[in-house]
Amino acid sequence: MIRARRQRAERRQLVATEADLLDELRGLRARLPHLTGALAASTDGLVLARDTAPETAESLAALTAAALGVARQLTETTGQGAFQELLVRGEHGYVATYAAGASAVLTLLALPRTNVGRLHLEARRAGVRIGALVDSALNRSEAP
Repeated sequence: MIRARRQRAERRQLVATEADLLDELRGLRARLPHLTGALAASTDGLVLARDTAPETAESLAALTAAALGVARQLTETTGQGAFQELLVRGEHGYVATYAAGASAVLTLLALPRTNVGRLHLEARRAGVRIGALVDSALNRSEAP
């Protein structure tokens, strides 16, 4: 019962943070015109905010959580330290996932002509801001 109450409090805090997260995602898309989607999700696959098609957000968040688990295991097993980012290049563009604090990730969809260096630069900065927003909201929900 206590756990369920804590989870509800966390969810309320994250919903209150959703507008700030969405502002960050929209700003990121404005700075990177070749982005086709942006998603902030919890590390366990919950959509926190999205600037992408609604029909793909839930599945993208779930796939991100699965990829995050594999990426974390890969970096730890190979001695590369904590997960920072994952970049997948496909025929039609990129999927990039970045650590965003202790409890969230930022996933971006980009066209093939994207400047990957600029993508990394902007996404890393946004990941820090998103992580701060999410971690702050979760810390408020844990306060008595």
